Amino acid sequence: MPVDKSPQAIAGMFDAIAGRYDVLNTVLSGGLDRYWRFRAIRSLGLTGRERLLDVCTGTADVAIAGARAGQGAARVLGVDFSGAMLEHGLTKVHHQGLERRVQLVRGDAMRLPVADTTVDAVTIAFGIRNVERPEVACAELLRVLRPGGRLAILEFGLPVIPAVRPLYLWYFNHVLPRIGRVVSHHARAYDYLPQSVSAFPWGEGFAGILRAAGFSQVAAKPLSLGIVYLYTAARPDPGGGLLYSRK
Repeated sequence: MPVDKSPQAIAGMFDAIAGRYDVLNTVLSGGLDRYWRFRAIRSLGLTGRERLLDVCTGTADVAIAGARAGQGAARVLGVDFSGAMLEHGLTKVHHQGLERRVQLVRGDAMRLPVADTTVDAVTIAFGIRNVERPEVACAELLRVLRPGGRLAILEFGLPVIPAVRPLYLWYFNHVLPRIGRVVSHHARAYDYLPQSVSAFPWGEGFAGILRAAGFSQVAAKPLSLGIVYLYTAARPDPGGGLLYSRK
């Protein structure tokens, strides 16, 4: 069945599960979600001076991690089109005492409310597959990045070990949706998850979309046996070099 990724449908779905979203992320990933976010932020090589944009920020876990990292970004802007998710994110930002460094705004990944070449780094965690036209979003990410700026995207994939795939797919397609429905009290959201992952061009497929958008140094690194991929890239700098060194 075609997956409905219209902004209205996606925003409505995430509004409905916002209150239980963080708990479900931890439960369904076995706590690995924290490790994946850590790897994404580390790949940016932040120095403490950057402006970081977190797209599809949800409840702001990556935005907060980007500000709290060892040498976290000086300023972080999180963008999402789910108002309820942003409300929960704002509460977490307040509890962390990060109001001066982390700002959350409502917006669409395909029309980012950010001026050209004004951010040093961009992150997306498990949100690019929810965008109606990922290629348009990738072009937007390139537009807002300064030359030499870096990109880190986390998204689901399939295990790289063939023998592991059947067990993973059984869990992902049958067990995970049932747990999600029970905990979230939302019939559709965790049926949508495996459907959206199946429809997304993971690995080199998505890496090709990043290259077509104009990114350089594109890499697709499997994490946790390949159930998640970390995509890294940079906006080409005609002057040469990156704004900061990669770790």
